[in-house]
Amino acid sequence: MTVQDYLDGIPEERKTAFNQLRLTILDNIPDGFEEMINYGMIGYVVPHTIYPAGYHCNTALPLPFANIANQKNFIGFYHMGVYANPDLYSWFTSAYPKHCKYKLDMGKSCVRFKKINDIPFELIGELMQKMSVQDWISLYEMQLKK
Repeated sequence: MTVQDYLDGIPEERKTAFNQLRLTILDNIPDGFEEMINYGMIGYVVPHTIYPAGYHCNTALPLPFANIANQKNFIGFYHMGVYANPDLYSWFTSAYPKHCKYKLDMGKSCVRFKKINDIPFELIGELMQKMSVQDWISLYEMQLKK
């Protein structure tokens, strides 16, 4: 499956919001991350050319960083930096109400957007700019060694 195949499978009523979320990520993600299908979703990863060790759970896979997915009842946005960095998590959860009138629906790394017309694109763009490839690799390795 390719990214385009994934996009082609998005239901019509979600295409605009999903594409805008994807473009927000692509416009704001630091250099070095690559877009690809990862875990059955559109993923943003550190490629093996930058981080040859890959993902410790399956070293054949590149190091995952963020994903977006069309789920049954929501559009999912996954960001491993928010999960791994308490300061980034705190910033994001504090800033969210300033950008969205609906309560934050979040798991460990997953933000569930059920109201697709109210996705806080500006906030997602800011979040994507807050961690470089090297920042993510350093944080990942520090967390891995705990």
